[in-house]
Amino acid sequence: MTSIVFMGTPDFSAPILRMLYEEGYAIKAVITQPDRPVGRKRVLTPPPVKAAALELGLPVIQPEKLRGSAELQQIIDLQPDLIVTAAFGQILPKELLVTPPLGCINVHASLLPKYRGGAPIHQAIIDGEKETGVTIMYMAEKLDAGDIISQSAIPIEAEDHTGALFDKLSNVGRDLLKNTLPSIINKTNSRTVQDETQVSFASNISREQERIDWTEDATTLYNQVRGLHPWPVAYTTFEEGNFKIWWAKVGQSKHDAQPGTVVAIAKDHFEVAAGNGSTLALYDIQPAGKKRMTAEEYLRGTGSKLQIGDQFQ
Repeated sequence: MTSIVFMGTPDFSAPILRMLYEEGYAIKAVITQPDRPVGRKRVLTPPPVKAAALELGLPVIQPEKLRGSAELQQIIDLQPDLIVTAAFGQILPKELLVTPPLGCINVHASLLPKYRGGAPIHQAIIDGEKETGVTIMYMAEKLDAGDIISQSAIPIEAEDHTGALFDKLSNVGRDLLKNTLPSIINKTNSRTVQDETQVSFASNISREQERIDWTEDATTLYNQVRGLHPWPVAYTTFEEGNFKIWWAKVGQSKHDAQPGTVVAIAKDHFEVAAGNGSTLALYDIQPAGKKRMTAEEYLRGTGSKLQIGDQFQ
């Protein structure tokens, strides 16, 4: 039976690990990121892949940084036939890439060569893409630049957000890898060099990308909100504090107001002027220093003083 070292960290990766286990592959170890503090109370929490691995009784290795570490040599000494990665979160050093005879492959959540990098799902939604998918690829020293083995595409629905698309693509990746692995093991798989003229990047989301620019049109802002939902969440400023926008829709009102101005207030939402005469309707929000709440709760309670003409920045 083919021996595998699996490397992954978030929820996206866990179903892929479970599939490898259920298919009977000999998983020598699971490599994931260290436990991190989570939430306001900073509770030390294992990554989802570690939780899945422990549940399956698999050994876990958690290097803070792989390159030059004792853990790197530990992985090399396992001598796996194949290394499979899925959203691991670190670039593999060359000495690891050349270790397994069947190579190192990655389950990447985009249709490469589009959206190389750490945030392909976020970026595809933010950019208003209508389609995305998963690529199984050989790993190279250059980020997400290895040869393509197989791909599977799915549509991005109008109300998809990053959380929903993570779940969809995790399942797509699981099934695609399951179907692709036999050809990799038998060395009968196809191998396509990426077209460098078609490359685009999706770097990890920056704080600046989270901020709403009200001069943009409402469709662009809607894509930004859903591309950042449920993490890291879009925000604007109101009354000198950060004001998170968890969910919004393109509004129905037309206006000639300054972008960022409240132009309509209803029972369960309020509309803020955006670019080109459009509005963004806010439904799920979090004022500075408050818990997340619906716009209806906000308008009925602490936000009852919100008035048409108030300004978001």
